[in-house]
Parts: sequence; structure tokens; C-alpha cells
Amino acid sequence: MPTFHPHLLAGKTAFVTGGSSGICLAIAESFAAHGARLMLLARKQDKLDAAVAAIRSTGAVAEGFAADVRHYESLEAAFAKTSELFGPIDILVCGAAGNFPAPINAMSPNGFKAVVDIDLLGTYNTCRAAYPYLRKPGASIISISANHAHQPYAFQAHVCAAKAGVDLLTQTIALEWGPEGIRANVITPGPIDGTEGMRRLAPTEESRRNAIASIPLGRMGAKQDIANLALFLSSPAAAFINGAILVCDGGQRLNTGRNLSLAWETSKK
Repeated sequence: MPTFHPHLLAGKTAFVTGGSSGICLAIAESFAAHGARLMLLARKQDKLDAAVAAIRSTGAVAEGFAADVRHYESLEAAFAKTSELFGPIDILVCGAAGNFPAPINAMSPNGFKAVVDIDLLGTYNTCRAAYPYLRKPGASIISISANHAHQPYAFQAHVCAAKAGVDLLTQTIALEWGPEGIRANVITPGPIDGTEGMRRLAPTEESRRNAIASIPLGRMGAKQDIANLALFLSSPAAAFINGAILVCDGGQRLNTGRNLSLAWETSKK
């Protein structure tokens, strides 16, 4: 849990999808530590309850809403509840995501669709349902993407397609909603340690070494690295940043996706 600094986001309301674990929970914890009120949305009630309880234990204000971002009506209900409790939404994080490594020929159409629906359709549903409740002017939307959006990775065709869509969807929102004072930006994490994604893509020590070899800084990122960037984008210091794709990957994008793809392939031998 980050150090408590209650003033930066004091009086702000943040809504975080995928907020019960991983990167998005770290983002939520950072927001809470800086004074924001939190609404976390995730599918599994038990994980959601645990995340909310952990944030509340710090003295912060947090609520949870169990829903699937693929279901628009559920999101409408979640935003209506958030507005009832906290008023306008200042910060919206679209972080719900799905992933599993598989070659194209071994991936079912339903598997491909599931990831696209969670990542891309889920981001659209979240932003569209949130729109009536966003603070105008002043709201900040952050979509969580991946280097897959602009670089092909073997065994990740579904994620590559979905995240490319997330990037352009978010930039289109920045273009259309910018005149109302709503900013929309993308954070692109690289390999982040301690996440479900890296446990699947680099499950062995050898595969971890291969993944790290793809990063010029020589280490995986920490969840707090992404939380720090989200905090900046949600602060007054980022007031003129709109439609940006901000990469936080230790320089991995300067290489190809070969090493991370090989990390998973090697783990299967």
C-alpha cells in the first residue's frame, strides 16, 4: 500500500474496473492514499470484498460493485450507484482485461471473442455508460492497454487485436469529448511483476529471464510504477494531456515482441 498523502485527490471520485487485483488494484490503492473516494468494479464478489476491505482499513472511502464489463446494463447500474453515493465521477480507469497464451490455430472463436469483448467492448461499455456521470469539465479517463496494440506478439493475436482497438477508441473519445473538458489517455504497461498476465506468460524461471532480457532497464516493472503514472494523469499536472498513449515498459517496446513470446514458448518445452 502506498504512503498516505490525502490532499492531491481530496474530494475526487474514482471508478476502477478490474479493480480487485493486479495493476488496477494498485492504481485504486494509490488513488485512495491520495484522498479519492473509490468505487471498484470486478466480477468476483469475494475478491472485490477483500480489496474494498483492505482499502477501507487505511481509513479511505471505498465501495464495490460486482459486474461484468461485457454487460452494459450492469455498468449503467454501477455508475448510477456511484453517482448516488459520491456524485460526479472525476477519474475513470478502464482496466478489466482477459488473456491466455495460444497460437491462432489452437484458439477457438469463442476464446478470441471473449478477450476482445472484455478488453475492447468492455472499455466501450464502461466509457459509454459512465458518460452521463462524468464531471464536465474535469474528468480524466485512463484506459489500460499493452504493447500488443502496436507490436505483434506470437500466441497473443486476441490481445493484439483488442488492445489496438482500445488505443484508437480512447483517442477517439479524447477527440469527441475533449470539448466538454473530458480527457482520455492510455497507459501501456510492459511486463509487470506479480500480475496474472506475467504468471501466465512467464511461469518458469527460464521464461522470466527471457522476459527480463527484452527490457533494456533489466527488470520487470512493479505495479506501483503503473499506479504512479495513473496518479499523474489524474492530477492537475496532466491537465493538458489528452489522447496520449503513455508507455511504461522499461523500454521493452524498443525491442521486438520476440523475447516475451519465446518466454511462454520456452516454458512449454
